[in-house]
Amino acid sequence: MIVNRLKVYRAANGWTQQDLADRLGVTRQTIAAVENGKYSLSLKMAFDIAKAFGVQLQDVFQDADEKDK
Repeated sequence: MIVNRLKVYRAANGWTQQDLADRLGVTRQTIAAVENGKYSLSLKMAFDIAKAFGVQLQDVFQDADEKDK
């Protein structure tokens, strides 16, 4: 299972779900679903999210099993 830190990065940037959605060209509902682990996003979208925050992919998305090690 992949976990993400989307909410953390959004909050740090002062962005709403809609702000991030607008930057990525997706709906706010898509961002909410990704944050809640209810949406299996494409690799391109994952990279686009990391790029929007100016961080590496692994800073935003992590394997849950690896996170606990």
